[in-house]
Amino acid sequence: MNKIGLIGGITPESTILYYRILNRLNASKLGEKHSAAILINTLDFGEVSQLQSAGKWDLLNEMMANAGKSLENAGATCILICANTMHLCIDAVRKVVKIPVIHIAEATAKEITNQKLKKVALLGTKYTMEKDFFKEILISFGIEVIIPNAEDREEIHGVIYDELSKGEFNATSKENYINIINRQIKNGAEGIILGCTEIPLLIQQEDVSAPIFDTTKIHATAAFEFSNLQKNQ
Repeated sequence: MNKIGLIGGITPESTILYYRILNRLNASKLGEKHSAAILINTLDFGEVSQLQSAGKWDLLNEMMANAGKSLENAGATCILICANTMHLCIDAVRKVVKIPVIHIAEATAKEITNQKLKKVALLGTKYTMEKDFFKEILISFGIEVIIPNAEDREEIHGVIYDELSKGEFNATSKENYINIINRQIKNGAEGIILGCTEIPLLIQQEDVSAPIFDTTKIHATAAFEFSNLQKNQ
């Protein structure tokens, strides 16, 4: 398996998920004693979240580009940004590296298309739900996107930053999420995108009547498949 580079720490909880998923995929392919070849550049989520809140995306672009370049220099053959929101900086990373940077929204759109769904709800941070970087890719695949109302968006965002990013799981928050998801289904959503890499820590398929799209698992699997395809060429 070629080395997969992870820009992690955004948050540490989701980076752990990526690491676990990639190792399990490699073990399933090669045998249970095998682990994945992974390089991780871990950022300080406290610094990242402060810059996000301040709208200093120029500094975040620089931070992400430096992280991507360091992974390429260390021998990574592809890169994953281990956060949906920080794909706002993917162009800055792609400009400084010569290896593929796999886009989480593109991988997710392909999976939705494979399931022949046309209308989905997008849950994530307020940046992911309210900005266009994720939705535009879905729309380019012919997928209609709906997002929760303003009050629900605040609830989703708050739980991500105040609880899930710290590894805290609250039963009331889970119930609120399920209620929000059910409202999206009532509004016509055929599927639900868990468009924050921490949400799968709280919500699983058995909690929801519509198909869920776990962007963390989809993204990691896309990198695993790319890496193995590249290795066999």
